Amino acid sequence: MYIEILTTSNEELKESGFGSIESCFSILEAIEKMGHNIILMVCKNKKDLKKVVDRNPDLVILAVKYLVLEDGTNLWLSEYFDKYSINYTASSVEILKFDSNKVLAKEYLKRKGIKTADYFTAIPNQFQSVKELPILFPLFLKPIDAANGNGIDDLSFVTNFDEFEKKVKSLYDLYEIPVLVEEYLDGKEFTVSIIETVNGGLLTSAIEILPLISTNGLRILGQKAKKDDSEELKKINNNEIKIKLTKLAIDSFKGLGVRDYGRIDIKTNKKGDCFFMEANLVPGMTKGSSYFPRACEIENELTYDEVVQLMLFKGLNRIPLKINI
Repeated sequence: MYIEILTTSNEELKESGFGSIESCFSILEAIEKMGHNIILMVCKNKKDLKKVVDRNPDLVILAVKYLVLEDGTNLWLSEYFDKYSINYTASSVEILKFDSNKVLAKEYLKRKGIKTADYFTAIPNQFQSVKELPILFPLFLKPIDAANGNGIDDLSFVTNFDEFEKKVKSLYDLYEIPVLVEEYLDGKEFTVSIIETVNGGLLTSAIEILPLISTNGLRILGQKAKKDDSEELKKINNNEIKIKLTKLAIDSFKGLGVRDYGRIDIKTNKKGDCFFMEANLVPGMTKGSSYFPRACEIENELTYDEVVQLMLFKGLNRIPLKINI
């Protein structure tokens, strides 16, 4: 099969994606071992995308969700390739927007009865006193659409109105969009990698993420921890909690209508109740560190190459059979 990996030259995208050019080359090497003809395409504009369409690959692997155009608008790649009936990995634009907007995903799943942390959004000076806040302290603040821990640090955990106002202003000044404010869950961090199998089943890999203790005595999974790879990724030995995590992750995956693969982040409270936090539908794929392949390795003893190959099975299965006459 002829396959193209498509990424952009902008490695500073704040949203989730497979990662750097090096990460894409790791994926390319894994696919080459499957015997496919594959190239890596770094797209900068619509002309580059049209070249991909003209080559008519059997499958395009989307390493990012969209291309940022010169005018600052986002061209969603899945939507673009749908117009040309080009087969691509991962979900449609409607589903990928659940990745880009954490509130959108929370609202959608909450209506389906899936538990998520209580939340509201805020902009500077929207609330004049603590009495106006929809949720009681402590609270946790982060950007609506940022990934990789961007905007999350020790100051994300707030216990009074002054701290709340300062963090809302700093995030709003940086990202220029409303801030996501959640009830603070005092339990543990987990993530579940999910890969759709050819027969319609789901391969799940649930692990615990244990950040280092921060200056305020909490374990905050923020930008610095993710950049430094200082967090510990642990196998879950408690079968009861693993069952609960897996069920919530599968319900969220199916509830959002995710295709091919995705990673569901979950957090618990001290009682062990599980709550959906966010969906990563073009998950990081940096060899040796990204949560998606590492979870598959820790839980199911899969190598990086095996993970990549499994991620492609559904996409390859969508390619029509070519019959020579």
